[in-house]
Amino acid sequence: MNGTIGNNQETPGMTFSHSQPRMNRLSEFVGHVIDTDLTELWMKGIKAVLSLLILTILIALTGGVVKTFLDIGLLLHAPVEIGLRQIIVDTLILLAVVEVFKTTLTYFSEGRVKVTFIVDTILVVMLTEIISLWFKDADHMKLLSLGAILLALGAIRVVAVRCSPAQGDGTGRGSFCGREEI
Repeated sequence: MNGTIGNNQETPGMTFSHSQPRMNRLSEFVGHVIDTDLTELWMKGIKAVLSLLILTILIALTGGVVKTFLDIGLLLHAPVEIGLRQIIVDTLILLAVVEVFKTTLTYFSEGRVKVTFIVDTILVVMLTEIISLWFKDADHMKLLSLGAILLALGAIRVVAVRCSPAQGDGTGRGSFCGREEI
């Protein structure tokens, strides 16, 4: 074996040839990263964050239901009116959380937010606030201003439903939206 190199022996010259496949793999990886569509990466990131948000909302909703269930104990220790008020307010807030959940799921599945879901959420929250203030014998001006906001939100919801791209031909055109139907 003088001057011949066996299969198990390495010489300093062969280390370069062993690193060549690594360089090729690194260059392929860099090429793949450059060719990667950042929009796809962005959507995967959004879906991961939305998954955490959905989990958080579910945990909060569960906690809210447990708290509402525990508030039934107020019926035993406090006047019935106070216990029922608390249960009503808790339930309305939970319904607002359900609307937020619906909005999040819609964005997760369709990639867009529906205005009607957001307006519904705000309507439920505003109704909860009005009921809370009503129970506390709030100032009539405050109740009137909240009522005006509710009316405006109701009008926005009607317009959003009537002019929705999902209605008709998908353009949002209709006689109610200021355009003649085709």
